[in-house]
Amino acid sequence: MAAEGNTSIQGYINHHLSDMTIGEGFMAVNVGALSVAIILGFVFVLSFMVVGRKATTGVPGKFQCFVEMIIEFIATSVKETFHVKNKLIAPIALTIFMWIFLMNLMKLVPVDWLPAVFGAVGLLINPEAIKYNVEGYSLLEKIMAHPWSYMTIAPTTDINITMGLALGVFFLIVGYSIAFKGIGGFIKELSFTPFNHWALIPFNLVLELVTLISKPVSLGLRLFGNLYAGEVIFILIALVGLYQLPLHFAWAVFHILVIVLQAFLFMMLTIVYLSMAAEDH
Repeated sequence: MAAEGNTSIQGYINHHLSDMTIGEGFMAVNVGALSVAIILGFVFVLSFMVVGRKATTGVPGKFQCFVEMIIEFIATSVKETFHVKNKLIAPIALTIFMWIFLMNLMKLVPVDWLPAVFGAVGLLINPEAIKYNVEGYSLLEKIMAHPWSYMTIAPTTDINITMGLALGVFFLIVGYSIAFKGIGGFIKELSFTPFNHWALIPFNLVLELVTLISKPVSLGLRLFGNLYAGEVIFILIALVGLYQLPLHFAWAVFHILVIVLQAFLFMMLTIVYLSMAAEDH
């Protein structure tokens, strides 16, 4: 749906950059992005579980070949980067890569399609949810005016999702540091790095804490920035109207590289940070 009729261009852009929210302030939950992220997480787990249970030593199917190729790629990347023996690091890397890849992949869906579907369902079930007068609106405009049409389909274009992933990485870094070095070793590393003198402990703590926090924060902001910028371009392409599909296809083909690359970078940097946390300095 391009901006037309009762919908301005600015309103159209704002619509697609907004999400249906429950709650207010810090406790607000973006329902669209969170719901899609959870669903895609289940899709990843269940699909890989099915392949694992049905795996055969004979001629594998196409999807089994695809899964085996991804697992081998992740295992090789982990082996080359993480030099401490740990059984959890490969599953963590696989989960990060596939989950972010699937969330990024949702960007290839034309921006109007799924919001229109949710808005149409909402209009049928609960038309009273529209809080302003839509008299004179076309059916499509009424559908897109429904609160259910405010859905962020690509979760990684929501900074709350990417920073949530970053928070998870932060806890993993701290957890791996304590698991491999102990609480005392972790505190000692923060206190006596880079300057091994008791008088410089306050300076070391500030420097190391900033470094520790900046690692996951940079991961979340990088992922959000790249995917959000791509989403804005998709929305601008959608303003063309019916002629958007060729442009959408061209940008989507180029954006496939961004989708895979950002998932790979997030995974690899997480492995590097966990490797640094597990090793003695």
